[in-house]
Amino acid sequence: QMMKFAWDNYKQYALGKNELRPLTKNGHVGNMFGGLRGATVVDALDTLYIMELEEEFQEAKNWVEKSFDLNVNGEASLFEVNIRYVGGLLAAYYLTGEEVFKSKALELGEKLLPAFNTPTGIPRGVINLGRQDTSIGMSWSWGWASAGSSILAEFGTLHLEFLHLSELSGNPANVVLVSPLFQVMNIRKVLNRIEKPQGLYPNFLSPVTGNWVQHHVSIGGLGDSFYEYLIKSWLMSDKKDSEAKKMYDDALEAIEKHLVRKSAGGLTYIAEWRGGILDHKMGHLACFSGGMIALGAEHAGEERKRHYVDLAAEITNTCHESYTRSDTKLGPEAFRFDAGTEAMATRFSERYYILRPEVVESYMYMWRLTHDPKYREWGWEVVKALEKYCRVEAGFSGIRDVYSTTPTHDNMQQSFFLAETLKYLYLLFCEDDVLSLDDWVFNTEAHPLPVNHTDFRA
Repeated sequence: QMMKFAWDNYKQYALGKNELRPLTKNGHVGNMFGGLRGATVVDALDTLYIMELEEEFQEAKNWVEKSFDLNVNGEASLFEVNIRYVGGLLAAYYLTGEEVFKSKALELGEKLLPAFNTPTGIPRGVINLGRQDTSIGMSWSWGWASAGSSILAEFGTLHLEFLHLSELSGNPANVVLVSPLFQVMNIRKVLNRIEKPQGLYPNFLSPVTGNWVQHHVSIGGLGDSFYEYLIKSWLMSDKKDSEAKKMYDDALEAIEKHLVRKSAGGLTYIAEWRGGILDHKMGHLACFSGGMIALGAEHAGEERKRHYVDLAAEITNTCHESYTRSDTKLGPEAFRFDAGTEAMATRFSERYYILRPEVVESYMYMWRLTHDPKYREWGWEVVKALEKYCRVEAGFSGIRDVYSTTPTHDNMQQSFFLAETLKYLYLLFCEDDVLSLDDWVFNTEAHPLPVNHTDFRA
């Protein structure tokens, strides 16, 4: 019902725009996707399909067939276009077998390849989707990224989608420059070659020199989905991609040693690391890590498995506390563990909630892997809070302060609310065989991609 409400209002007031602005009842385009439109349509396709909202799915599919234009100009985020558009189209194709989704995914994937045209092959963060005929000025790095560097979570979150693009296009890894698979395997080579401070991966890397640009390490934004895609690459390969598994295991060991801490009140959290100094803050984005660690634990030896399931449960509990300790029962963008504060935002600039999915994502994985009923109870608390504080007359909106029960709305229904937040909540209450974790791996926008149960060749 929530998904139908979010979709119907988007369709009525913003169809073809990237997101709905529910308070002003109009659409928002933004500058993240270059000239691409319909982010909410592509992000919502698989959720509508899984929820058996057949009429709504048909509306979305019709828009993709008739109105989704890939011949656009404009600077787009390689990362966002990949996880939302390429991921959404691939998932829709694998769920339905409809060729239109496959052809659009392949066409768009090809437009992303010039981003890899750098001295190291580490892609830059921004690509002009329209300038395909020249090798100059097609991609560059975000102005705010440290000294023209590429961001770990951006170049490290391409592997799942590019593997499928490669497979669908029939481009094996040895067709050097045209293969999406070659490009992402090369990223791994660069990362394996380079010295990791204390075994940790800093967030910024120069695409020119292949060296770290500064030593800031985070499991939240800028770092997060790099780690997620290591374990998921291994799972998607039907557990044959041992290189990804080793990189994940080594990274998790370093994270646990250097970043995982326990507060005075007994809450386990993952701090951020700035050149060896810990910042005792955890972002909402880092709350996906409970689910990730549980997913990885499934495949460790018995003793390690127990250890990692416990660690995952503790981190997920801390993220739940960040929700419980707020007046709206929704969690802040970031919460801290210092000066007597635990699991609460201390800065006004970190008190907002923009319909993010990471906490319910971990509830879904923890439920599927432990079947402890508390995860469904916690998920239901979120459903009630969303309905109470984020539902407005024409959709759902983020709020500016989770500690106020008379919230100010931010007038934005994020596309990931339909792609991720509502999908993970729905799956939390489904039977385990709906998108079984044995057969599907979710990309970082919650788009399901099939496990490769046949022969895997890297």
